[in-house]
Amino acid sequence: MTEQTRLTAAETVHEQRSWLFTVRDRHGELDEVILVPCEDGKDRNDDASDASADSGVEAWVNRCTHEAQRLDRGFGAAMRNGQVVCPKHGSLFDACSGDCDNGDAAGTTLVSVAVAVEDGGVYLTDDGYEFVHEGSLEDGAKEGSDDAEDDGDDAPSSTSHIGF
Repeated sequence: MTEQTRLTAAETVHEQRSWLFTVRDRHGELDEVILVPCEDGKDRNDDASDASADSGVEAWVNRCTHEAQRLDRGFGAAMRNGQVVCPKHGSLFDACSGDCDNGDAAGTTLVSVAVAVEDGGVYLTDDGYEFVHEGSLEDGAKEGSDDAEDDGDDAPSSTSHIGF
């Protein structure tokens, strides 16, 4: 098994309905990932507080497949009946499979990130990502982390990379 980084408790994900963290990919780029409860095979209308600590949790890159809209904008991903709701166009992604069968993102699937639930904890097990910190990219900048400062130095001074 790959090296594991403990992220949070599965119970926390079920109680909060999502949990946001920042990762660095194998190319050194920062990105955000959300953990969401996967209650496949359960009554999705059950109260989250009744969820067992060993219940399923899935991880997805925090980006809608339609227009790269953040699913969790820093205050929790919108969840409805076991689905993650895109806040821009309302597309619904199955929390367990990442599949979307409606709206502008229909026919697409969220980008998955490998996690494991063991002894009530959620662990990052994906070799393609390294845990940076809990919360959004902006949370790292607020905390004055070295990661946020380094990334700001390399960013272009405008939204366009084209110079005239």
